[in-house]
Amino acid sequence: MRQVTHDIMRQELLILLKKYAYKKGSFTLSSGKHSEHYVNCKPVTLNGEGINVVSNMLLECIEPDVKAVAGLTMGADPLVTGVAMTAYLSVSSPDLEALIVRKKPKGYGTNKWVEGNLPPKGSKITVLEDVVTTANSSIQAVVRLRELGYVVDRIITIVDRQDGREAYNNCESANVDLISLYQLNELF
Repeated sequence: MRQVTHDIMRQELLILLKKYAYKKGSFTLSSGKHSEHYVNCKPVTLNGEGINVVSNMLLECIEPDVKAVAGLTMGADPLVTGVAMTAYLSVSSPDLEALIVRKKPKGYGTNKWVEGNLPPKGSKITVLEDVVTTANSSIQAVVRLRELGYVVDRIITIVDRQDGREAYNNCESANVDLISLYQLNELF
């Protein structure tokens, strides 16, 4: 794994986001809102270079007492896996688990809402997200994890769409902090 400084990683990821994730046009977002700016981080997070840089930057924002990273499928799938792998390779948190939160229960077998090696109840978990507009998807994962007995007080996103203060207000109402690596205006 290539070791780079935070400033170099931040600039490298910004270049990748501008090149592969950001589009300008007329779009309907998952929140139902319309925007001239669209951000799809998957071309970055599903790329070896991209997920390496993203994972290192996200890992810097994760507190040492966190036992797992989790996120709502599908946007968070590469993020939680990448961060768990990066933590393992860096030896900073070799036991950091990756969890995927389903949008609805599996519907067969064990009917699980959450996939992965679940830490003991009461453990601290951080939710990861690629892009937030309202943060409602991330909060859905927070609620599901809390229902299972976990402590979840932080959401970390790659890009905050800066849709007023809605995401931050929703997070505040859910008693969770929102940390973003980038604001939308940095991408254009």
